[in-house]
Amino acid sequence: MVETINIEKVYRELMTLRNEVRFIKTHMFDPDTIMTTDEEERYRKAIQELKEEKTISLEDLEKELEM
Repeated sequence: MVETINIEKVYRELMTLRNEVRFIKTHMFDPDTIMTTDEEERYRKAIQELKEEKTISLEDLEKELEM
């Protein structure tokens, strides 16, 4: 059976696709915002070293470099 395609049908399909793409764009996440297991471990280690005063904060480093 042959289906007749008219401009309104094409337009509706395009609008449906446009809405689906818009939905995907707004609900898509940036994979760079999620830490890997290795990155999380390095982060925890850095925080621990900062608490133990084995390192200095970025603010303190910037002040030190200004001198």
